[in-house]
Amino acid sequence: MSAHPACSNLNTQFWIFQLAGWSTWVALLVLRDLSFVPAEYIAPRAGIFVLDASVGILLTTLLRFSYRAVWDYPAPVRIATVVLGSFFASLIWLAVKTYITSTDVGSAVDLRDYGLVSLTVLFPFSYAFMLVWSVLYFCIKYYQLFQLEKTKVLRSEALAHEAQLRMLRYQLNPHFLFNTLNAISTLVLQQDTKSANSMLTKLSQFLRYSLDNDPLEQVPLQYELCSVRHYLDIEKVRFEERMKIVLEIAPEAQQARVPGMLLQPLIENSIKHAIARSEEGGCVSIRARVEDGRLILEVGDDGPGICDPKVLEGTAPGSGGVGLKNIRNRLKEIYGEAHSLAFSAASPQGCLVTVVIPYETK
Repeated sequence: MSAHPACSNLNTQFWIFQLAGWSTWVALLVLRDLSFVPAEYIAPRAGIFVLDASVGILLTTLLRFSYRAVWDYPAPVRIATVVLGSFFASLIWLAVKTYITSTDVGSAVDLRDYGLVSLTVLFPFSYAFMLVWSVLYFCIKYYQLFQLEKTKVLRSEALAHEAQLRMLRYQLNPHFLFNTLNAISTLVLQQDTKSANSMLTKLSQFLRYSLDNDPLEQVPLQYELCSVRHYLDIEKVRFEERMKIVLEIAPEAQQARVPGMLLQPLIENSIKHAIARSEEGGCVSIRARVEDGRLILEVGDDGPGICDPKVLEGTAPGSGGVGLKNIRNRLKEIYGEAHSLAFSAASPQGCLVTVVIPYETK
């Protein structure tokens, strides 16, 4: 069974720091010797330094295992482990240094630990070195864990963001589906099979579009308009000549990328609050243009002019449904503050919903 990716990454980082640190230590010792040791002795002395560092790597790796074993223990236990572990590691390292110096191969370098004098006490250099390594280990370890937790939080936020978008994206108004199926049922009872079949085909195409497109991706506006036409064709079966449609799409806006299923809820609200409430029906206008690097989408109607956001978004008492609240939440999730959704009175009458988002083509 393979190790967890995060643990594997931390282990790799440890060995990178470990080898880089000890290599730097050996390099510093060699550079020190270059100032007073003849060139012919540099290579043998460097070999001894490498051997000494190899022992240090082994001992500090053992310290790492001991620190990991007490990682979840109280702080006093960890501190005691650092103090005692560094002490015993330094004793072993000092003993190995003394042995290397006593051999014919290692006699060229005196590795014995004479210590560092601090105030009135002799503080062995090996012990100080191990303590410093231990402190650095804990500092780097805590920093790595902090970054790991930060990554987890960001990943959790990203997953929550994705889940929110998917939830908002797949909220299909049940009233639309109910009305469509009702209209199909009426056509079947009237034995108008051709119209019923056509309406079922358009409904299936509309549902396929709404389900097949990833809610986290944007689509060209012209592709979105294909879905809108399927939706409008379905609604025209219900309202027949009572519903008129005006499309004014600027050529440069055709390739603008928009969130999938952005227009359908806007148009549905216009139909609900304008055409469905009037015996004479009405007109729904859909316009798109590009201004100053922004895509401006407008969906308007010539109905009674209900532009109260609480009514349109379904938050007013008795309004029912989610209305434009779904769209507002999706736009906020995708664009943050770089968007606007506004309601205004249309001229000479009716309601106008304006969406402004960044103009993007890729």
